[in-house]
Amino acid sequence: MRKHKPKPRVLAADPRYNDTMVTRFVNNLMWDGKKSVAFGIFYDALDIVKGRTNEDELQIWKKALNNVMPQVEVRSRRVGGSTFQIPTELPANRKVSIGIKWMIKYARARSGKGMAEKLAAEVMAAAKGEGNAVKKREDVHKMAEANRAFAHFRGR
Repeated sequence: MRKHKPKPRVLAADPRYNDTMVTRFVNNLMWDGKKSVAFGIFYDALDIVKGRTNEDELQIWKKALNNVMPQVEVRSRRVGGSTFQIPTELPANRKVSIGIKWMIKYARARSGKGMAEKLAAEVMAAAKGEGNAVKKREDVHKMAEANRAFAHFRGR
């Protein structure tokens, strides 16, 4: 095990919205170190969202991200020879991380032309409380609710 916990790295805010959360999202969206391409896709997607909704695109994206972020998850734990799925509360950092990853994953899985188009569709669906990423969050919450009886194993 390591002696010290690594210091969290400071992310630079993105150029258009001056928001570090956008940079974090783009870092997850990026493939092969192509950050400028990832920023282009993200900004194109938000431009599409703005064109279709006539509202503030950054607020819609933040609302979508909040709708996707899970509050609890189940973790496997062996107790007395059997494995239980134990529901646990998530720290804020992990909530955001999981929400970002799900949104990108389900945007990539969508049908459509171009990643910007797919991401825009997923963002608009998630902002309304629909879409596969929101469904995934609801499934995780259902699983945690179903296994609530094993929550007392959490502290051991």
